[in-house]
Order: sequence, then C-alpha cells, then structure tokens
Amino acid sequence: MAAWRHGNESMSGVTVRISDIEQAAEVLRGGGLVALPTETVYGLGANAEDPVAVARIFSVKGRPPSHPLIVHIGGAESLEAWVEDVPAPARELAERFWPGPLTLVLRRGRRVPLEATGGLETVAIRVPNHPVALALLSAFGGGIAAPSANRFGSVSPTTANHVRSELGDAVDFVLDGGPCTVGVESTIVDATGEIPSVLRPGGATREDLEAVLGRPLAVHSTSQVRVPGQHPSHYAPKARVVLVAPEKVIAEAELAQELGHQVGVMVPPTSSNTAVNAHVVVAVPGSMAAYAHELYGFLREFDQRGCDLVIASLPVEEGLGLAIANRLRRAAGPRASA
Repeated sequence: MAAWRHGNESMSGVTVRISDIEQAAEVLRGGGLVALPTETVYGLGANAEDPVAVARIFSVKGRPPSHPLIVHIGGAESLEAWVEDVPAPARELAERFWPGPLTLVLRRGRRVPLEATGGLETVAIRVPNHPVALALLSAFGGGIAAPSANRFGSVSPTTANHVRSELGDAVDFVLDGGPCTVGVESTIVDATGEIPSVLRPGGATREDLEAVLGRPLAVHSTSQVRVPGQHPSHYAPKARVVLVAPEKVIAEAELAQELGHQVGVMVPPTSSNTAVNAHVVVAVPGSMAAYAHELYGFLREFDQRGCDLVIASLPVEEGLGLAIANRLRRAAGPRASA
C-alpha cells in the first residue's frame, strides 16, 4: 500500500499512509473530529465551516464556547478567502512566517462561523509547518478549526499517544505524525490594524517578528480580543506548580520533599550538576529550543510518576524563553476550587 513519509523521519521514523490522510479527510467531511500533528502541538480538528462539528470540539475538550479556535489553512494564498481584509503588516508576517508557528487575528470572513470564533468578529488563522497537517489540508480542501487535542486547561499534547491517552474514543481519527518539533503553541498576533501586537507568545519569537516589521511589538498578558491560551490557569499538570527564583529551586524542592510532598523539580541549567533529593528530577536544557520541545513532556512525566508538587523557575524572557515563561506562569496560575 502506498505510504507517505513524515518529513522529520530522522527524529520520529513515522510513516503516514496516503490512505490515512484520505480517511482523515473523509472524517472531516462527515463532521467528525481528527487529531492532527502540527509543528507546535497536536490539534483536535474539525471542518471549520461546519458549526455542528466545531461544537463537538468544545464538548470533547470541555472548553467554554466563548474561547475562539484557530483555523488552519493550507497556504498564505488562501488567506483572503477566510478574512475580510489583510492589512499590510499582516501580509508581511504571513509571507515571512507561513507555514510556521504564527497565528494572525484578522477580521472574520463570512465563511467562518461564529461558533469557531467564540462569537467574535475576528478569526485566529494560521498555516501549520508540518507535512502531515499540510497533506491533510490539501486532501480535505478546506479549513480545519483546531485547538490543542487535550482537555481544556491541561497540558498540551506533543505526541499522538498523549492524544489517545487523554481523549480516547472521543476522537474519530488520530493521525500520528511523530513528536512535535517546536513543542509550544503558535505565537498569536493581533493584526487587525496597522500596529500589530502579541497576544500570546509562542513558536515565532517576538524578536523575529520585530525584525520583519521594523518596529517593536507590545506583548499583552490580557487583551480585549479573546484568543486561545489566556485563561489564568492553562497548560497545567494535575500537580500544583510553584515558581521560584532559579537559585532557590533545589532548596525549595528538597524542603517540600521533606514535608511529605512527592516533588517534581525542574533543575535550571546553572544547577544541573547538583544532586537533588526529590521524587522526580529533570534537567532543563540550556537551549531554549530544546526546552520548548521538552516542556510539556516534563509536565506530563510529573503527573505520570505521581508528583503532587512541581518546583520550577522562569527562563530569561527572550526568544523562545518568553513563550516558555508564559506557559509556566499559566501552569502555576490559580485553579478553580474542586
């Protein structure tokens, strides 16, 4: 049977059959849900123009319907078919960063149902940089609305097994494209006007965006424009996450362990050679790209190994460090009482 080789074969060794791509496209056409790999995280996808299918995403995830989804399209040349207008800065960013981990917020076109935008007149849209996702978009021939393929607020999935273990039979079809290469979600930029701003830092760095636009970009922790990932508690493991200064990580972890906690500790690179008395110890990579790639795997490992408390510190908030710090702050955010 014909097979389609994943473009990052040396890392994952995953073979995706052409028939799997075609079957996934048929599932989407029939109103079903498909888990698909992107370079950032796995998405839970539905036909972006089918309000009933889109509503299933919210139901499966337990996601509030007011939280907009990202619509994935097959190329920048299709952008104007989905939005009302494309300001010049948005066009510049799309031409430079697509396919890639950048989401643009623009005025909603009529073909995008309000169910996909959380009732807003704006739509979050991007072109993923993953060969399996692009093959599916081509075979499907439309847009795919897809948030991360996990329960709302929990750690995002970066492998197909993460999706299967968390969502199980609620997903009609899972496309396994191997581990995600970036590991944190896309950067979301409000591009509705002439002065863009970052609403969620992610895989496209602020510095790279600024270099293309030739101007500094504001980064907002909250905004009037609702976008994915702005809930106070998000990307969170079951274990409680506590953030401390890098030089205090080991002492705080050992104290918590002595007090009876099952502690997971993320040891910063400056202390990576120090022995630590904790239940689970992971060494944070010195490279921010490697750290982003591993972050959600670390958080999932703490849960799998029974930790009830995670001690970590924030990286320097430059480059991908800005996105990592954002995810850790949300993971440590206030949680609703049980």
